[in-house]
Amino acid sequence: MAPRRRPPSPRGFTLIEILVVVVILAVLAAAVSIALSGAGGERQLEREAERLQALLGYACEHAEIGGKPVGLSLVEDGYLFAQPGPPSQANSETWKTFDKGELRRREWPRNLRAELSRDGRRVEITPQPPERPQIVCFASGELTPFRLELGLPDLNLRWRLELAADGSVTRERRDASR
Repeated sequence: MAPRRRPPSPRGFTLIEILVVVVILAVLAAAVSIALSGAGGERQLEREAERLQALLGYACEHAEIGGKPVGLSLVEDGYLFAQPGPPSQANSETWKTFDKGELRRREWPRNLRAELSRDGRRVEITPQPPERPQIVCFASGELTPFRLELGLPDLNLRWRLELAADGSVTRERRDASR
């Protein structure tokens, strides 16, 4: 009687083994992409500068179309947009903030620092909105000249928003060493 031979073992990987490897790679890829998308404050800071630049453009268009100026008030924890409301007895011009929509109040990410200057002079940013906005988009399409720097204390990176000669708002990345 001849000894029984075992059937040859298949070569390669089973479907289950391949699926396990694919799942492990997918989990690792997801973890890396989540970590990189929220990496540090650099991306967050850039997003805030982009958002504010876009909202300023939108506010100026709103002022031109609506025929009323739109103001931007910076506060320590964020910013808000407003339009002149009906005059009150105590004040010849009051500003009414936008409660909803694109021009609603926005908050800065934690620890973000904003420095505003106009005509080369630093403008103090307080916890409460000032009586009149620091930056105004007029119905004529003009905008108050300004320079705004956004930064995080633990980064050597800042973003500068500034009124350009052509009337547009420019955004520029700056190293703190410059």
